[in-house]
Amino acid sequence: MLQRFLYFILIFFSTISIRGQIYDPVTWEFGYEKKNDNRYELIFTALIEKQSHIYALDIEEGGPIPTFFSFDTIPDFTLEGEVYEVTEPVEKFDEAFGFKIKTFSDKAEFRQTITAVAPSFTVNGAVNYMACNNVTCSPPKDVEFSFRIEGGKSDQAAATMSGEDYGAAIAGSKSGWLRFFLISLLAGFAGILTPCVFPMIPMTVAFFSRGSEKRSKAIFQAVIFGLSIVLIYSSLGIIVSLSSAGAGFANTLSTHWIPNILFFTLFVLFAISFFGAFDIVLPNKWVTSADSQVDKGGMLASFFMGLTTVIVSFSCTGPIVGVLLVEAASGDVLRPTIGMSGFGLAFALPFTLFALFPSVLNRMPKSGGWMNSVKVVLGFIMLAFSLKFLMTIDSVYSLKILSRDIYLAIWIVIFSFLGLYMMGKVRFSNDSDLPFIGPFRLFLVIAVFSFVVYLITGLFGAPLKGLSALIPPQHTSNFTFAGIDSRNKPETSFSYSTNPFSSELCSTPRHGDIFEMPPGLKGYFDYEQGLACAKEQGKPVLLDFKGHACANCKLMEARVWSDPEILQRLRDNFVIIGLYVDDRTQLPEDEWITSAIDGKVKKTIGKINEDLEISKFKTNALPLYVIADHDGNPLNEPMGTNMDIGEYKEWLDEGVALFKAKL
Repeated sequence: MLQRFLYFILIFFSTISIRGQIYDPVTWEFGYEKKNDNRYELIFTALIEKQSHIYALDIEEGGPIPTFFSFDTIPDFTLEGEVYEVTEPVEKFDEAFGFKIKTFSDKAEFRQTITAVAPSFTVNGAVNYMACNNVTCSPPKDVEFSFRIEGGKSDQAAATMSGEDYGAAIAGSKSGWLRFFLISLLAGFAGILTPCVFPMIPMTVAFFSRGSEKRSKAIFQAVIFGLSIVLIYSSLGIIVSLSSAGAGFANTLSTHWIPNILFFTLFVLFAISFFGAFDIVLPNKWVTSADSQVDKGGMLASFFMGLTTVIVSFSCTGPIVGVLLVEAASGDVLRPTIGMSGFGLAFALPFTLFALFPSVLNRMPKSGGWMNSVKVVLGFIMLAFSLKFLMTIDSVYSLKILSRDIYLAIWIVIFSFLGLYMMGKVRFSNDSDLPFIGPFRLFLVIAVFSFVVYLITGLFGAPLKGLSALIPPQHTSNFTFAGIDSRNKPETSFSYSTNPFSSELCSTPRHGDIFEMPPGLKGYFDYEQGLACAKEQGKPVLLDFKGHACANCKLMEARVWSDPEILQRLRDNFVIIGLYVDDRTQLPEDEWITSAIDGKVKKTIGKINEDLEISKFKTNALPLYVIADHDGNPLNEPMGTNMDIGEYKEWLDEGVALFKAKL
């Protein structure tokens, strides 16, 4: 009994800690530095929790809320210029807004130069900022500052304002590193199957078996050989890591047109090389020089045997390594080292294992034309992925040339040729005859053409959500079929409500001239007006706390709310109230409220909606979805960002069932 009681106490406090948390990942410190007799630099430092960020001072119109500083004007000092950024922001393409956005992570420092008129004075003002992570965003927040400047003193002490405790941030994403490491492992194993590498395995094993009086010596040399290969490839990754200039350099690589054109060209050249047009080889003197050291014996012989293997196999592995390094350079600084370590480990593993266990060689498949087929298949894949770099240029610079339709059409052609090649209908110069198709190749042919059919559905409006990271967004499509625009899916004829309601509204929405609902939906933007309509129609309410600058809000509407089944449920079963918490439209004075949370007067639509979210639901996370009754009380657990359509559907159905149970 005591254990059960403690269990429920634990669940209760865990629920409170999860639902009652106010997302505020930034701690501000304020201070100043004296430059000369009457000039000072005001210092503003933001300490940001890991995996969160704030936005730079200069953000393109239509983007998120930039960081902004305001100062109370007094005659005791004058401002020289504007606030400037000491910390260099990271600029990267934001999928939700469709253009590059500058952000700060970990720590950001801003400065403002002032000229003192009086010997001593107080600087008062506020910083307005917006913080986000991969799941949620906070509404724009004002943090006031006030610190005393005494003439003749240089105050470096900082006043900590707002926010939660700051923890040291770890650059990069560990899950991303692991995923890239596994991809690199697979690439290393693929390199083994190429015609430049696979036939070398028996020769390498023979090298370690010759003249070895002791088995232990052969094992030792084989291990050194394998470690040498890993070390050589890892060193290549380390060189790339050290030559990059951190995250800013990586984001420049991933968004600027020059490196993207270069990477596109490299991918195409690598693909053509794998098709047999030419070989990418290293100078012969490198091979001769490395091979001459092998005959000297000992550990150095094993190392140079590994180096020779790497050099000789470069004509097949070079394009794969190049692709990995291009992808790695577009991420954080450790990715090249991680990727090359994974590739080297996979590449060295078969050589080392066969050297340790020579008898396994008898079970290996014989060399043959299938190895060139592996190269050609990799060539087709490289050719398809080369378009990713053109897509980046088209998106970042808003060229609107490479639409979704054109992109998919090119992919359909590429993978159709891949299927025909695997059937033996298309051949390249280094291919051998294919008298028949074996079971394994047949399954691969079926898989490839199934993928082609899947791509074709994208031309007719299918979202292809599994490929959303690799192809242009759906709104770039210009293709129409039978009067149906693929950008706007037709309304479904089915209903998931046992008592479907009309989707018409009770009255003209307030603020409808300012805000819009997502395509295919109608709703309100005023809390009280929406509740009144829900009561009139006998429907539950769906409160949608959102923001103009909330990236996750846009992604939820694009990826989840656009699903036909979700859209039908939202349209038939709810009165939707969209509540923007970052809107700065000022309301008439008789609609102002005094917050019970902080005692301040809330004058704008955004501040009033934010106060509602915090006071009723004890959070300021964006987005926040709440299924409520006619009094605004939640019927089930509120939901934040959740890209799982199945879970979101179940959550909606649960809310409707609970609402009906209360009737």
